[in-house]
Amino acid sequence: MKQLLVMIALAGCAAASPSAGPTLPAQTDDTCNARDYAALIGAPATALERVLLLGKVRVIRPDQPVTMDYWADRINFMIDANEQIAAITCG
Repeated sequence: MKQLLVMIALAGCAAASPSAGPTLPAQTDDTCNARDYAALIGAPATALERVLLLGKVRVIRPDQPVTMDYWADRINFMIDANEQIAAITCG
């Protein structure tokens, strides 16, 4: 049920739920330079505290409502139920 709610909340965004699809955008779709942070996938969410992130950033946790706006240069860190970084997307 939780995953369904997350998917519905993210339906208007380009971001995917942490449990579905690739964990990084395709090379041609990497408008926010998400691949620069690929090493963080699987790390605890607290790892973001030690990373200098300039620009638009959004941290999305399970069951958290998110806006439906899309910013190609915004990086989204998808946090799973275990408080680990599950995916990084643009939007």
